[in-house]
Amino acid sequence: MGKFILKRILWMIPVLLGVLFIVFTINRLTPGDPVTAILGSNYTEEQYVQQEAAMGLDKPFLVQFVNYVKDIVTGFDFGTSYQSRQSVGKEIAKRLPTTLSIGVLGVLVTAIIGIPLGIIAATHQNSIFDYIVTVVSMFFASMPNFWMALMMIIIFSLNLRWVPATGLATWKAWILPVLSLGLSPVASVTRMTRSSMLEVIRQDYI
Repeated sequence: MGKFILKRILWMIPVLLGVLFIVFTINRLTPGDPVTAILGSNYTEEQYVQQEAAMGLDKPFLVQFVNYVKDIVTGFDFGTSYQSRQSVGKEIAKRLPTTLSIGVLGVLVTAIIGIPLGIIAATHQNSIFDYIVTVVSMFFASMPNFWMALMMIIIFSLNLRWVPATGLATWKAWILPVLSLGLSPVASVTRMTRSSMLEVIRQDYI
């Protein structure tokens, strides 16, 4: 067991490096010049060269990537945001509590809805309720989270005006992001619970 865990941990290193390299490359190929974004429209050639050197963008691509990885490993430094001029680590830390809160609530919604539906569908196998649960689960599974979120904003915020479309100032503002995150995995949890129940429902134990 220890060797298996160690092997998994060691495999994470090339995977993370691969992901970092892909994201770094995409960011490099994305249109736009970070130096111009920082300096604005009025700058001299000397200012441009100085800013480019200060950001390390004058070095070859692979050297930039190696320096980026080295800064992460040695100092947990993800660099500086081109927009806010703040540390990327601080920007992540600022948003992490809200992200974790929405994620945990989304998991709770998935469990509260998916597990009971799977149990009821298994105990009523091949009934009309079982078919309805299957169809509804597949419906939510086929919808991407971002599309579901947009549809929920259009319907419940813009048209019905039941909940706000942005912000997290009140408890109503949490409803749409939590539901849009939690409803998509309901299908997987429901099907998994149903199949697991059907495997043992006729046994002497469960």
